[in-house]
Amino acid sequence: MKRYSLVAAAFATIVLLPAAAAAQGVPGGIERGSREGERAAGPVGAVVGGAIGGVVGGVNGVLGIDQRPRFRSYVAERHYPSYTYDGEVRVGADLPGEGVTYYDVPPEYGTHDYRYTVVNGRTVLVDPRTHRIVEIVE
Repeated sequence: MKRYSLVAAAFATIVLLPAAAAAQGVPGGIERGSREGERAAGPVGAVVGGAIGGVVGGVNGVLGIDQRPRFRSYVAERHYPSYTYDGEVRVGADLPGEGVTYYDVPPEYGTHDYRYTVVNGRTVLVDPRTHRIVEIVE
């Protein structure tokens, strides 16, 4: 009976978790998925929830799919200068703390934990504590 309960809880986590991880990005999706999964099914649920949350967060990104075009337009209207970066502009790349101007994301986009900037002509969301790129807004 205990095994059945664990399987049922893990299944519920798999089915219900994607909505909880939406618009969280990979790091946020993993963290939230793990928390929700552990709450629903203990340690096994945490593992399953973290994996699913990361996948869903990676698909949705920090900004929701429907927010990206509007946010891109918002940034383009500001005509901010582009920072020239010698490395590859990719998720996980660390930008310097000095020489790059980071801007607050307006509250209507729901990403108060991140800042944005323009790097090599591309808009990126950045974790302000680490200056790591968490999403490229395409």
